[in-house]
Amino acid sequence: MLEALIKILILFGGLMGAAAYLVWVERRVAAWIQDRRGPNRVGIPLTRIRVFGLGQPIADGVKFIFKEEFTPRHVDKFLYFVAPMALFAAAVAIYAVVPFGSVRIFDRDIHLMVAPGVDVGMVYIFAVSSIAVYGVVLGGWASNNKYSFLGGLRSSAQLISYEIPVGLGILGIVLATGSLRLETIVAGQAQSGLWNVFVQPLGFLVFAVAACGKDERMPFDLAEAEQELVAGFHTEYSGMKLMMYLVAEFLHMVTASFLIVILFLGGWHLWGLTGSEEVVRWPWALLRVCVLLGKVLAVIVTFMIVRWSWPRFRFDQLMRLAWQVLLPLGFVNLVVVAVWIEYGTHLARALGVPEGLMMAVWGWTALVASWVTLMLAAPASSDNRPRVPG
Repeated sequence: MLEALIKILILFGGLMGAAAYLVWVERRVAAWIQDRRGPNRVGIPLTRIRVFGLGQPIADGVKFIFKEEFTPRHVDKFLYFVAPMALFAAAVAIYAVVPFGSVRIFDRDIHLMVAPGVDVGMVYIFAVSSIAVYGVVLGGWASNNKYSFLGGLRSSAQLISYEIPVGLGILGIVLATGSLRLETIVAGQAQSGLWNVFVQPLGFLVFAVAACGKDERMPFDLAEAEQELVAGFHTEYSGMKLMMYLVAEFLHMVTASFLIVILFLGGWHLWGLTGSEEVVRWPWALLRVCVLLGKVLAVIVTFMIVRWSWPRFRFDQLMRLAWQVLLPLGFVNLVVVAVWIEYGTHLARALGVPEGLMMAVWGWTALVASWVTLMLAAPASSDNRPRVPG
């Protein structure tokens, strides 16, 4: 009980600190892309240190805490308060099954995760992340505002649509690994030395794009497009309630980055550095945590660069990408993995080719064939909106 409580406190504190300073990182990345300075004035409290504006997240947090909690008269107050809490709780609860490795201290094995006994980690993540839909829909409905309501409708359609390709991207990994445990998936990549991104590049592409769409960040932020809906489903929120919405949205991006790293990029594994043993002593465990967090940070920065470099889709383009592109590619990846499991090993032995190399060739061939098919099937013009005569 005490061990679980300590893990929860460390995890929650780390997530809140990471969310605060990753916002600062995103603002610096946006400034770099847009050729401006970004936050560089606010220093660390009680000091004269103003390096890169490192005190900006603290100032933002204090502003949210002391900002007036204004509640409009026309809202459904119960649902109005429940919506951000549901979204925030779902965003944090996902990390109960995220593995950071295992460490041996005084001949005792400690799993660096809150709930190590969960054998269906992927199912748990899908179940908890689906609660986010309720937070968004309730926020849009309870605000009793047309902009909020339209944002909630858009977001619910978007989240439900992109759940399917996300699931198909994961099913290929589950089928190849034979387990729903995240730590087992990482251990399999570490023992073989072959990360899943090299074996299933098509599944990686489907999962990465669908995860970006599910997180509702640019260029997929149609639920809160400020040019159309002011702020979407959280237009009527302010103070700590708004902060819960913003932190939850940011944590969803961090969750997607963790899943990309764990499922496709080897997790804590790095060739010639971290080894493949399941349980190690604390210096090596600390090294594995640093490797995992370094990979996650690299994926997060990639998400940020995409956000500030890519124009926003129209809503019909957003839905078409999910149903007409990602969904078929997800099924293709699943079929390719199933065919490989049934016949691939025998084919590799018959040809005298290493199984890992044959798996990689098989996966990349499927990716190239799918890409060529999409290019040939694409219409001459992507703008197929109906034209008004005259």
